[in-house]
Amino acid sequence: MIFRSKANNALDKMEDPRETLDYSYQRQLELLQKVRRGVADVATSRKRVELQINQIEAQARKLEDQGRKALSVGREDLAREALTRRGALQTQIADLRVQHDNLQGEEEKLTTASHRLQAKVDSFRTRKETIKATYTAAEAQTRINEAFSGISEEMGDVGLAIQRAEDKTASMQARAGAIDELLASGALDDFSGQRGDDIQAELDRMGGGRDVELELARMKAELGQGPAPQGAIESGPAQQGQAPSYQQAPQQQPRPHAQPTQEYGQPGEGR
Repeated sequence: MIFRSKANNALDKMEDPRETLDYSYQRQLELLQKVRRGVADVATSRKRVELQINQIEAQARKLEDQGRKALSVGREDLAREALTRRGALQTQIADLRVQHDNLQGEEEKLTTASHRLQAKVDSFRTRKETIKATYTAAEAQTRINEAFSGISEEMGDVGLAIQRAEDKTASMQARAGAIDELLASGALDDFSGQRGDDIQAELDRMGGGRDVELELARMKAELGQGPAPQGAIESGPAQQGQAPSYQQAPQQQPRPHAQPTQEYGQPGEGR
């Protein structure tokens, strides 16, 4: 029972209703062909019996004519023999007619059965095509729904491949971002550049911070909130078309306390 149940389950998975219907239709056509062949065989036998009846009837008529001729010439013995043979032939004709009637009845039955079977086969063919079309449409709809939902085997494999590709891409992006951060922080050396790039990057950051301070001081001086810085950014006012007094680097001016020394005179003069 276990073997039969497993075999039945396996066969049910392998069975295609369309193939089963086509096979059943083929079997019905073969049966219809056998019935038609039987009708042809019975009709052939009936025709053969008819030919035998016609031949024996011809012999019986011939014997009757011969008996008349013998009786006309006074040969009563020959006439009696001819009539005796004619009687035997009549008996054969009667038997053959019975066979002919039986064969004709059988032929009619087979012909009727053939017509009925032909009608059933035609009806089965129409129903078969309808069922096949319905099954094909249902199968296509099922595959489409499985493909859209992702539960089919083919689309499941595709979905897994896409998921693996996305995971690998995300991993590579994360790795690339981590390496960029490590290179920027100096934790890793960039062998494609010069040595000491980490120091240069630190210097650039310090220079950038000082530039911000100078720019802030220059903006305060323009707003009157503080004196102009000694190291103001030259590019700021120049870009705006202004020419402030601190556009060029200021030269060193003499100190205020050095001027009174000229008023007191040169050394060596009277005090």
